[in-house]
Amino acid sequence: MRKNPWLLLACALGAGSLSFAQSPQPAQPAGDDAYLRTCGACHGPELRGQETGPALIGDAFLKKWGNVPQQVLELYVKGSMPPTNPGGLSNADYAAAVARIRRANNLPVETSDLGSLASLPPAPKLQEWLTNRGDATSTSYSPLTQINRDTVSKLRIAWRWKSDNFGPTPEYYYRVTPVMADGVLYVTAGVRRSVVAIDAANGETLWMYRLDEGERGTRGPRRHSGRGVAFWRSPVAGEPSRVYTITPGYQMIALDAKTGREVPGFGSGGIVDLKTGLPRVDDPQMAQPGSSSPPVIVGDTLVVGVAFAAGGAPRRKEAVPGYVRGYDVRTGALKWTFRTIPQPGEFGNETWMEDSWSYTGNAGVWTPFTADLQRGYVYLPVEAATGDFYGGQRPGDNLFSDALVCLDANTGKRIWHFQTIHHDIWDYDLPAPPVLLDITVGKKKIPAVAQVTKTGFTFVFDRVTGKPVWPIVERKVPQTDVPGERTSATQPIPTLPVPFEPQGLRDEDLIDFTPELKAEAKKIVSQYRYGVLYTPPSVVTGTNKGTLLRPNLSGGANWAGAAADPETGLLYVSSLSTVGPVGLRSDPKISELPWIGAYGEGFPQGSLGGPQGLPLVKPPWGRITAIDLNTGKHAWMVPNADTPEWAKNNPALAGIDLGKTGSFDQSGLLVTKSLLFSGEGSGLWRAGGGGNKLRAHDKKTGEVLFEFTLPANQSGVPMTYAVDGRQYLVVAVGARGHAGELIALALP
Repeated sequence: MRKNPWLLLACALGAGSLSFAQSPQPAQPAGDDAYLRTCGACHGPELRGQETGPALIGDAFLKKWGNVPQQVLELYVKGSMPPTNPGGLSNADYAAAVARIRRANNLPVETSDLGSLASLPPAPKLQEWLTNRGDATSTSYSPLTQINRDTVSKLRIAWRWKSDNFGPTPEYYYRVTPVMADGVLYVTAGVRRSVVAIDAANGETLWMYRLDEGERGTRGPRRHSGRGVAFWRSPVAGEPSRVYTITPGYQMIALDAKTGREVPGFGSGGIVDLKTGLPRVDDPQMAQPGSSSPPVIVGDTLVVGVAFAAGGAPRRKEAVPGYVRGYDVRTGALKWTFRTIPQPGEFGNETWMEDSWSYTGNAGVWTPFTADLQRGYVYLPVEAATGDFYGGQRPGDNLFSDALVCLDANTGKRIWHFQTIHHDIWDYDLPAPPVLLDITVGKKKIPAVAQVTKTGFTFVFDRVTGKPVWPIVERKVPQTDVPGERTSATQPIPTLPVPFEPQGLRDEDLIDFTPELKAEAKKIVSQYRYGVLYTPPSVVTGTNKGTLLRPNLSGGANWAGAAADPETGLLYVSSLSTVGPVGLRSDPKISELPWIGAYGEGFPQGSLGGPQGLPLVKPPWGRITAIDLNTGKHAWMVPNADTPEWAKNNPALAGIDLGKTGSFDQSGLLVTKSLLFSGEGSGLWRAGGGGNKLRAHDKKTGEVLFEFTLPANQSGVPMTYAVDGRQYLVVAVGARGHAGELIALALP
């Protein structure tokens, strides 16, 4: 195995190269720093001029500018500099640089008309974003207020960071969320999942790390940049901070946060092989386990999940189980293993009938985790078992698949669990990190955990005891007629909160903009089975194309998940109103199982499934819902986008006022003190979605206050932070033909 740590040393314009091994330099005055960053490369660090720029001190400068008002010079500089991007800097940088020039010429410095940080609402010197969703509670919330309803319309692009050259080919679906600590962003990039450190104030690349895994990496089940990294700050003074990443080949690496070098005392040379210890991993180079999410850190424990390739057509019933494991944060030593498929003598083993526990796999955790750091608990949203649409080979309820499980992060001991689906055959696995916040229900304060789902349900529990906040009842559901399959007689249904998506498909749900469209939609659905939620998949025949699911297996909610306001108890969910077919067929050339999925995710050839290239059901086709977790009721709901062009320009809808329909994509959400931010999704995951708008909503009403046009579609969950008194909002973007990049927005 070749290890190639590429360290790119930062270069400060006009100030020589910067190495982390150098002694700390005296802090520069703000004006000097702004000048050096923006002007020094051309005009010289001491303003004496260079080949590419004239001197900004001396008689010639004073003759031209000595008697000109400061404001005129500022406007001239802003309108012409830098030559490659006039007006591209912040007002504060222009004002500070001009102030430096005037001081160097012994000219008076007045208050700038361009404004400065002092004229903006306050922001802390440093406000970090330390995990994938802000903090361990996964709320995607920040208390920052500099960008607020009064200032948001002034947002501009502060810097851009491009991922084009990280990997053998560009990556377009760039789904990362950076973390920010000590003024540095840490992020992954490219199909090899390089780790990159970026200056949070200006987007400069400070270092990068790449592990060349060879065939092991190329065979990984989630071969893309992933969702980011984990950051660890030691409670011991002087102990270096670390960045942890999981590679496409399923190895966990500890890097020194300052240098990007592997930490020698962690695992073997800084690397822990995560395939070691998993059952039925015969060849680490070829075996499929992987992960696209970072570990979660609770105290001195790194908690790691497992992800697999799509499971609609597994080769055989034997597969690798997705055990969750805890590792020592300093040494990488294995501390514990929680078997998501219980073995003999373990709680839940009896839910795997006919010894199916001995060979069944999956039941991993592929999404980011959530933790209660105060109590030392970690919460696992577990996926379904092998395979996605047929479970005849694994009779029983199959605990802990599709369960929310609370563990003691130090020992791996189960504290409580709740299974949201028994014997899943719909691929309705838990898709997003649960959200922790404190709520008040009937005057009783409850430390809660809320888990959004693909089905449109939100399961809410006391996060300490596991007791449901509102009753969850077992209700009878339709039963299968697929030979060999044995479905659960009932499924757990929350009485509250109110579902955030319509569930099940009825004739009255079908698109009806015109009688002709409604008639055609009815003709289409007549070729399938459909009905209430949990209608089972069916075998494809000459008269049946399968079963229509609503929501589809992509949700409802998915990996973008939810955000929450801990001050109000409002939970914000991004979801889409999908209908999709699940059919079963037999193909011994593909699988030893008697039945496998007949379709991928959605209708064939990227169709929306309905008449005239339209969806089958009425809009909204995507939505954002605010759920008051103090009551379980909806506070508001709005479409997640305007009406897409494919609907506006469809001849079958000519002359019809569609209003706002939303689109088929989940948008990443971010909550601040006064605003809810949402994008439109990448459009790279499924048909009918994506858009380049980032919207700021009034978080109390859903009203759109401002709309920013991004250079490409939002592809990652946004985050925000403050450094040097300025608040930044960063979001990953990408689209067809537009490789992934990070866009940082800030006020002028």
